[in-house]
Amino acid sequence: MQSQTKTGLALFDLDHTLIPFDSDYSWGEFTSTLGWNDPLEFKQRNDAFYADYKAGTLDIHAYCRFATAAVCREGEAKSRAAHARYMAEVVRKGILPQAVALIEQHKRAGDTVVIITATNEFVTRPIAEAFGAEHLLAIELERDSGTGWYTGAIKGVPSFREGKVTRMEDWLRAHALSWDTVHSTFYSDSINDVPLMERADVPVATNPDERLRALATQRGWRILDLFA
Repeated sequence: MQSQTKTGLALFDLDHTLIPFDSDYSWGEFTSTLGWNDPLEFKQRNDAFYADYKAGTLDIHAYCRFATAAVCREGEAKSRAAHARYMAEVVRKGILPQAVALIEQHKRAGDTVVIITATNEFVTRPIAEAFGAEHLLAIELERDSGTGWYTGAIKGVPSFREGKVTRMEDWLRAHALSWDTVHSTFYSDSINDVPLMERADVPVATNPDERLRALATQRGWRILDLFA
């Protein structure tokens, strides 16, 4: 998988790509079972935001404020304890052998593995660690200067749509690399990730949504149904 003259990069979206569900959405549902949200109201708003995401019209800043409101309110200790339960009760069941094997295949080839996701760092860092990914580029969250805990605002450029390209280019510069010196493979399920798929050397439509499957077929991109 790795070019003989270039650094190999294996880039992965997370939700519906490496795991067969949306971690941001399911984390919100999980916190509702803890009594952190009104279940009906939360589900209605969560569903509306998720529909916007699938349609490519999501306001990522509004969604991030919504998705992190309970964590910001409940505080660090309770939130981290709840997330440990979420990992044990929900996420571990969704880390399937074929996804682990795909990452390991790239590692054996000498590729550097990067998970790049539009879900926030609080939700996704433990998931990336469970996959053994060396690097995570997630939505970074602003922290309150007094409490040190999250405010609900996004810090810097969100790793969403065109922002994934920006965040990857920042990562490349930080590692003394450029698009010209790497050979990149990017796996994603979402039409939202087309900007980075177009930038990668090898785009792989993975468990693709309907719009991405049609585009991948039109452009001759590889289609991988990992969870079929």
